[in-house]
Amino acid sequence: MPAAYIMDRYNYKTGLIIGLLLFATGCYLFWPAAVFGKYELFLMALFVIATGLAFLETGANSFVAVLGDPDTSAQRLNFAQSFYPLGAISGVLVGNIFIFSGIEHTDTQIEALKVAGTYKQYLNDEIMRVIPPYMVVGAVILVWAFLIWKVKFPAELETGTKSKMDSKNNDSHGHLSKLFKYPHFVKGVITQFFYIGAQVGTWSYLIPYVKDYLQKPEKEAGYFLLASMILFAIGRVLSTIIMRKVEPKLLMGIYSIINIALVIIAMTMSASIGGYALVVSSFFMSLMFPTIFASGLKGLGPNTKIGASMLVMAIIGGAVWTPIMGLISDKFDSLSLAMIIPLIGYVMVSVYAFKGSKPSGPLYDTDEKVVAGH
Repeated sequence: MPAAYIMDRYNYKTGLIIGLLLFATGCYLFWPAAVFGKYELFLMALFVIATGLAFLETGANSFVAVLGDPDTSAQRLNFAQSFYPLGAISGVLVGNIFIFSGIEHTDTQIEALKVAGTYKQYLNDEIMRVIPPYMVVGAVILVWAFLIWKVKFPAELETGTKSKMDSKNNDSHGHLSKLFKYPHFVKGVITQFFYIGAQVGTWSYLIPYVKDYLQKPEKEAGYFLLASMILFAIGRVLSTIIMRKVEPKLLMGIYSIINIALVIIAMTMSASIGGYALVVSSFFMSLMFPTIFASGLKGLGPNTKIGASMLVMAIIGGAVWTPIMGLISDKFDSLSLAMIIPLIGYVMVSVYAFKGSKPSGPLYDTDEKVVAGH
C-alpha cells in the first residue's frame, strides 16, 4: 500500500527507483548478516529486498497494464513477465553453483567435525558463500536504478496527484474504498492469494519432494527446480503468442485444469512420475499471475495503482499456504499429501477464469472516463 500511495502521489518512475534502491540495500545487508552469522539479520535483509520488490511489482505491473489498450493488457503483462523467468533461472543457477557447496555431511561426519573443533569453521565457510552473489546483484540493481532515472516515461504517466492539487477533478487519484465496487477485482485478489500459494508451495517443496521420493541428492534435485524455471519461461513466451488467437481467460482456465490433473498425479504417483509432473506444472502456471493481475485491473481507471498494490499484497498467500503444506507434511509424513494446497489453488484459478473474471462495476476507459456501471 505505501508503494501505491507514493506512486499515486508522485509517479511510476519514483516508485520504481525507490523499489530498486531498497532491493540493492537488502542485497548489501547480506554481507553483515553473513559476517555475524545471525539468522535474524538474514531475515531483515530479505525483508528489505521484499519491500523493494513490492514497489517493483506494484509499479511495473500496473504501468504495463495501463500502457495501451485494456483489451490487450494481459498480453502485454505476459510478454513483460516473459523476462522474469530469465532472472529466476539465473537465480537458481547462481544458488546451485555459487551458494550450494555440494558438501552434505552425515550425522556421523558432523559429530566428527565437532570433536575435531572444525564444525564452526565449516558452517562459517558455507554461510560466507552468499556474499559474492548478492554483492554482484546489488551492483547490477544500482546500475538499473540509474538507467530508470535517466529514461523518459510517457508524459501522461509521469504526473502524480501531487501536481494535480489544483485540479477540480476529485477522481484524479485512487480510493481504496472504491475498489470494493468491482467484483472482478475482489475475486481477482482472492484468486491471486490462492494461486501464489500454489506456485510458491510447489517450488518451495520441489527439491525436498524429489529428494524424498526420487532419492536424488540435493544438487541434482536443484536441477529439477531449474527445469521448472525453464519450462515456466517457455510457457510465458508461448502463452503470449497463443493469446493472439485464444482469449487469455479461456487459456488460463484450460491451463488450470491441466495443472489440477498434474498435481493429482504428483499426489498419487509420487514414487515414479510425480516429481516430473510438478516440474511440468510450471509451464502451465506461467500465465496465471499476469493474467489474473490484468483481469483484476481492467476498468479501474484512477484506482489502478491502489488496485495493483492489493493484487501484489495477495502474494502473502505464499507465506500463508506454504507453512500449512509443511504442517500437513510433518503431521502425515507425506509431502505428496501436502500437494492438496496447490490443487486447491488451481481449482480457484479455474473458477475465476471461467466465472469470476468478467469486468463489472463503474468501469473506466483508457481516458479514465466512466463508460459502464454507476
